[in-house]
Amino acid sequence: QVQLVESGGGLVQAGGSLRLSCAASGSIYSINDMGWYRHTPEKQREWVADISNDRSTNYADSVKGRFTISRDNAKNTVYLQMGSLKPEDTAVYYCKADVRTDYWRPFRGYWGQGTQVTVSS
Repeated sequence: QVQLVESGGGLVQAGGSLRLSCAASGSIYSINDMGWYRHTPEKQREWVADISNDRSTNYADSVKGRFTISRDNAKNTVYLQMGSLKPEDTAVYYCKADVRTDYWRPFRGYWGQGTQVTVSS
């Protein structure tokens, strides 16, 4: 089994910063792409950013220039540094990792439990 545990959410004022972390553990042979999504009642699930194993990154237009995704492969951890936060960034943030649990198995997506980020105006 594979577990993803997020941390770092909270309440912050508009213009502030937060750093989210997501650590993967369990029966991990290798991890390919890792990413962040967010969920709101209005937009449902929205892709935020992802990072490949060789650290190539992609960002949604809504966060480009404000958020930075990074990863530590030795720790099986992905981070999301969020800056210049806006009230519309308020959401539950989820991490996702494409994990292979053994060399003959295909990669499979695993999700964290989510962490709430609230940005006050």
